[in-house]
Order: sequence, then C-alpha cells, then structure tokens
Amino acid sequence: MNEVSEELNEKIRLLSGFSVALRDKIHTDILLQPGDDGPPVPAHRALLAIRLEIFNNILDLDGCKAPPNDTIKLPELNHEELESLLEFLYHGDLSEEKMNKHIYSLSLAADKYGISYLQKLCERHMHKSLSSANALDVLEVADVCSSLTLRENALEYIVKNMHDIIFSAKYDTFALKNPHLCVQISRASLMDDKRNSVVRECY
Repeated sequence: MNEVSEELNEKIRLLSGFSVALRDKIHTDILLQPGDDGPPVPAHRALLAIRLEIFNNILDLDGCKAPPNDTIKLPELNHEELESLLEFLYHGDLSEEKMNKHIYSLSLAADKYGISYLQKLCERHMHKSLSSANALDVLEVADVCSSLTLRENALEYIVKNMHDIIFSAKYDTFALKNPHLCVQISRASLMDDKRNSVVRECY
C-alpha cells in the first residue's frame, strides 16, 4: 500500500512540473493576450498544441511558426480568467474559489476551444450550485454552449422559483438580451401549470 501511495505521489510531482513551468515562466515561447488590455501571459506552444486542437491549428499557420514569443489574443477572457484557463490546462484542475469566480467565462472558453473535460466540470459545477441568484446566468451559458441537459435543469429550476426570479431586477436585463429564452421560460411554465392541473384533476 505504501509503495502504491509513493508511486502516486511521484506521478503527481512529475505532472506538477507543468504548473511550475507556467508559474516560473520556464522557457516560455508564446504570449497569450487577454481582451481587457491586461498584460499578456507567457505560455508554451507545445503544451497548448497538445491540449487544444484549435491552438495546434493556429500555431501551424505560417505566421505563427516563428519567431518565438508571438502573441495570440483571446478577446473573450480578461487577465484573471486567462490565467485560470491556463492553470487548468497545465494542472488539470482548478480551486473551488477560481471555479466559482470564473465559472461562466471558463465554460464559454471551454466550449469555444473544445476543452471537453473543462466543459463537463463547469456544467457539473453550475448544476450543483443552481440558485435563484444564478439560474438566469446558467440558462444563458447553457444556451450559448448548446448544453441541453444543463439548459433543461436551469429551466426547471426557474419554473419552480418563478416568483423570486421573474420579478427580480436581473430578469429585466436578461429579457432584453435573451427574448428567445424568455419564450422558453414562458412555455415551460405553462407546461408545468398544465401538468399540475392534470394531477389535481386526477385527485
């Protein structure tokens, strides 16, 4: 048992070298520029190409082969969000604090760049943390990312908590931005009322 535990610890230490390379900027050869005019984040071409097929395609373009320290802009992420995304790519995990803080932007980035494992983690996190305060945000992200299960879960939660959500100030802004989702909420609410009516009639 001790040998297995020690072997696992050795593997963890070996894999943690990627995180150290990112943290200490060891032999970085490309810069990722966030969209908020924050400072660029140094990274490693090889790891990005291995982790993300879309980055591999970008780096294969003639303009990105040389010289070193080319810059790729990720306009949808601010500096903190970009650092969190890179931390996940290098380490394979994120702290609960960072997941809570950047969950929506990370989910959208995971969808855009095809990071399926991160997308699954984000969906699981949003599902577990559904509340009246964030249900509209979750529904919007699920719609953009075409996550059918998460969207249905968010719709169901909103319907069950209609009064708290629909009469909030947040809903007004949401409705202006997402009229098609408001239609879905209305339809889901009507269907729920119809089902409840049928159940009452049966009794």
